[in-house]
Amino acid sequence: MWVAPFPHPYRWGMTDEQATKLSLDELQRIFKHEVLPKTIAAFLVEPVQGEGGYYPAPKPFLRALREMADEHGIMLVFDEVQTGFGRTAEWFASEHFGIDPDIIVLGKGIANGMPLSAYGASREVMNAWPVGAHGTTFGGNPVACAASVAGLEVMEGLLPHARELSSHAFERFRKAQIEHPTIGDVRGLGLMIGVELVKDRVTREPDAEAMRFLARYGLEHELIIISCGPDGNVIRFIPPLITTIEELDQAIDTIEAALDAYESR
Repeated sequence: MWVAPFPHPYRWGMTDEQATKLSLDELQRIFKHEVLPKTIAAFLVEPVQGEGGYYPAPKPFLRALREMADEHGIMLVFDEVQTGFGRTAEWFASEHFGIDPDIIVLGKGIANGMPLSAYGASREVMNAWPVGAHGTTFGGNPVACAASVAGLEVMEGLLPHARELSSHAFERFRKAQIEHPTIGDVRGLGLMIGVELVKDRVTREPDAEAMRFLARYGLEHELIIISCGPDGNVIRFIPPLITTIEELDQAIDTIEAALDAYESR
């Protein structure tokens, strides 16, 4: 397995175009010096990085991966365990990019708390599996599958609501960014929003202490605030798709109050 860098425009201090070029140049370097493209089975990528800090991939980056995969006969696999089933206000994050992966990996929202994961692929890919080759002892649990089907039926009408919530949340957070110097960046798709906390907007030094402060403040005020990103300094804002505008505002009000308290120490 080889790991190539995912574009991080904010953290690298670059535009989307510059970060995309750097990532693709490194992938080409790997092809030239470390491994032949014809020996690569698949590109595996999250269209929006989850644990990496809630970074949406720049569209040109994913489109270039699709073109490179097609050129060299490589499968393009999207990990949509976190992004799938409405989290980005579309059924799948790939819809935002207009790209069809060869394989899609699913979980989490597929059964809303019940233990279930899945993958999808074209008939051509699925037919390449020998019968029983991908079976598991407890795979296809009927209770988990029934819960998933019931959840999907309810979810059908939630996407327009998720888009409305997303627009409102981004508007609130970007206004908060103007008022709070601790907020360095606001990014994401749909209701998968990352708010990066920094010590200084010029140096972009991560502020994990601020994140810990907000987490404690949130628990004291009945709001769970959790982090993501390698430095533990990004607010992972992922409200349920059934959240009301009033509940959303209450949550963001609490986050802003926590920032007020942190910045006035």
